[in-house]
Amino acid sequence: MKKYLFLFLIPLLLNCSKDSINNNNPYLPNYGFSKTINLNLPQFSQLLYTGNAVYIGDADAGVRGIFVFNAGSDNFLAFDAACPNQALSNCSTMTITGIKALCSCDNMQYSFFTGQAQGAQYPMKQYRVQRTSDTGLRIYN
Repeated sequence: MKKYLFLFLIPLLLNCSKDSINNNNPYLPNYGFSKTINLNLPQFSQLLYTGNAVYIGDADAGVRGIFVFNAGSDNFLAFDAACPNQALSNCSTMTITGIKALCSCDNMQYSFFTGQAQGAQYPMKQYRVQRTSDTGLRIYN
């Protein structure tokens, strides 16, 4: 019996990754993209300071654009700007309000530190962030 249990657990352990991000959300499509930004450019200079976020509304970045957030200690997080608990509509692009993103459809506020909102079923759709140089970040899905 122990052999069978061990054989069952091996595939589960091999599929686990420290870098895996669960983006399963029935409201938001899962687009592949890669966006590189230079922190020396004026539109991204706020990211040099902890607790600041910027919105990148490019058509080739996420579903409704992306938020990039400096969480401190050289830790950057990226999330989709689409409301995660709403079908895509005119009001489903979130806005930055300090260290939170606001969905105007339902007035839910999502933390940039966790991607969560109190009482929400789905968190913000998170993307991977890779440091490419001292001043470069790559955000991708």
